[in-house]
Amino acid sequence: MEQKLLTPGPLLDENGDLVEAGYANSLVKTYDRKAIKAGKYRIKEWDYYYIGNADYGLALTIADNSYMSLVSASVLTFGAPCFERTSSDMAWFTKGKLGLPSTSKEGDLVYENKKKGISFAFKHENGKRRLIGTWDKFGKDGELLRFDVTLEETSPNSMVIATPFKKKKHFYYNQKINCLKANGYFKFGEEIFDLGKCYGVLDWGRGVWTYKNTWYWSSLNSTLKGKPFGWNLGYGFGDTSNASENMVFYGDKVFKLDDVRFDIPLTADGKDDFMAPWTFRSLGGDIRIDFQPIYNRHADTNALIIRSNQNQVFGLFKGYFLLDGQEVYFEDLPGFAEKVYNKW
Repeated sequence: MEQKLLTPGPLLDENGDLVEAGYANSLVKTYDRKAIKAGKYRIKEWDYYYIGNADYGLALTIADNSYMSLVSASVLTFGAPCFERTSSDMAWFTKGKLGLPSTSKEGDLVYENKKKGISFAFKHENGKRRLIGTWDKFGKDGELLRFDVTLEETSPNSMVIATPFKKKKHFYYNQKINCLKANGYFKFGEEIFDLGKCYGVLDWGRGVWTYKNTWYWSSLNSTLKGKPFGWNLGYGFGDTSNASENMVFYGDKVFKLDDVRFDIPLTADGKDDFMAPWTFRSLGGDIRIDFQPIYNRHADTNALIIRSNQNQVFGLFKGYFLLDGQEVYFEDLPGFAEKVYNKW
């Protein structure tokens, strides 16, 4: 597969289509919401962070999907038994009113719902990212959630891809910043969780999506032999003939991969068995990964014309990548892999 490297310039042409499809290691294309020519309710923008280790994690989302907005947090622990709490705050017909920045490089994102005691801020401070927030009555038991975490990039490289859909004026512009070194904490109820030994990932997405789609995504952010190590693997939607979103990050280097597939086991009746061991493979044989699930953060929201069926599975990975002709082995590293089906 020959993958096309994006060149600097505007993301969209005068018709609202991608100027070019491909990948880059930074946001070389300029995203401008005003340049979109599709229906105003088809635009989807989000900033999603996950910070965690083998013992616990924190997920934070601020999204404006035009017909609705979503501000959400999840607290997870992976002991026996595993524990999860998720709360979301939604509003209808926001149409970009949350003001998500047009780039991940700058611009602060602030959300408040004083009636519910919710305050989120994703900020840029001194070359780092700072996530600060409070949710007074979080989860089904109405406990306090508070977080203050700083994230520092460990590599100048990220995964950026511009993906067209078959439908005109529909596209996805995405950046994943892996191996963000964390410092800070989150407090849930009376317990405080130290994030100082954790790594995080930013999923920055802007685009116009088709109504029905499925995506597969895996992210790992850790260390290997004293160096930051992680990956972004994914597929499932759009025309990826010009580039995949598959990258491995090791130290300050980045390695581009071609085709990757997730082999999710099936039950006797042919359904995905998300808690059985998965494998990841490529046609070229340059990867082999075994994934042992620990917890499935499953949510299926079905409101007739709108549906989101999510299976975000956390667990431990082992295997190898073939990087620059050398096999790089790893084992028992924490991360997640997911399959998400949307009608939105």
